[in-house]
Amino acid sequence: MRLFTRAASTALALVLMAGSVRAADTPGVTATEIKIGNTSPYSGPASTYGVLGKLEAAFFGMVNEQGGVAGRKITYISLDDTYAPPKTMEQMRRLVEEDQVAFSFATLGTPTNSAIVRYMNQKKVPHLFLATGADKWGDYKQYPFTIGWQPSYRTEAQIYAKYILKERPAAKIALLYQNDDFGKDYVLGLKDVLGDKFEKMVITASYEATDATIDSQLNTLKGTGADVLVVAALPKMAAQSIRKVHDLDWHPLFLMSNVAISVGAVMNPAGPDNGIGIVTGAYLKDSSDPTWANDPGMNEWRAFMDKYLPGADKADNNYIAAYAFSKTMLKVLQQCNGDFTRENIMAQANNLHDLEIPVLLPGLKVNTSATNHHPVRAMQLMRWDGKKWVLFGDVIQGDAG
Repeated sequence: MRLFTRAASTALALVLMAGSVRAADTPGVTATEIKIGNTSPYSGPASTYGVLGKLEAAFFGMVNEQGGVAGRKITYISLDDTYAPPKTMEQMRRLVEEDQVAFSFATLGTPTNSAIVRYMNQKKVPHLFLATGADKWGDYKQYPFTIGWQPSYRTEAQIYAKYILKERPAAKIALLYQNDDFGKDYVLGLKDVLGDKFEKMVITASYEATDATIDSQLNTLKGTGADVLVVAALPKMAAQSIRKVHDLDWHPLFLMSNVAISVGAVMNPAGPDNGIGIVTGAYLKDSSDPTWANDPGMNEWRAFMDKYLPGADKADNNYIAAYAFSKTMLKVLQQCNGDFTRENIMAQANNLHDLEIPVLLPGLKVNTSATNHHPVRAMQLMRWDGKKWVLFGDVIQGDAG
């Protein structure tokens, strides 16, 4: 792996070097190479997620050490988009039109992927296993070349609404959400379950991804007398919200979006004791949970981390998510059986059946088809006890569209 800055931009790129001859008829593929493109926020308000791109680069480095796929080494080019949609568009154009990648993989973020989704589908470039749970990535009719991976935010919110109704049927719910497709999916998910009750039960407040703080929104929401708080936020704002709710001496039933519950990136910086009792949905095994201390799947991940990312914070579960994405991508490439045309790559991404990923929770499997672009559709609830996340209840199957 080589880390460098392109002269034409401040983009941070992670590249695994392989062959250099480009096949004219199959972009990004030669007899010795497959080029994969990615954008991640290595700087900016969502830079916490930059670790995903770093793990993915290390993972494909491991694959290359093991001989590559069908005799080809993988060149993985990951560019910094600073979590700014215009920058994402600029970087993806570079990847597709200049670097000639075969496809994109695990591009990070809802607003950023929203900026490129039409471009990728117009160009018929596979836009695979996005690192975002926006429900619209499952819209196979409008976006046939785009596919998500994790349970959608809308499905997650439906699960939370069902839990709230069970625990507090007369709840007054405060919802703080990021003002984009990511956050708005939580609004839709609550409405799906609450129906006509939504307007009476829910008070909402939003924030922009570029905002410095969410203090004023939380002050206002507490003032409504809400006894339930749902926060749909990225790690920076999630940590702020945990600290602020504690400082306000507010004690609602607190539910946090799954994308912002990393022990290393959120719970510890927020103050571990400040988040005691927070509930979230899970689909991946948690590195802090002693349940998985001797789990074969987690031991596989730990061995990978020790060898390829020594010194990285294993408490940051973003590394686990990236490992799951990467294992899925590798399976697709193996299923291509040497045919790495964009058409066949997309066909194989649509052809995963009960795929077991070692870091997924027991009972969860990856399934896709041409009419199912929601690979993982179930979650289990868990609660923060001050040191770790503790699973409770049964796996709940969602029904994303």
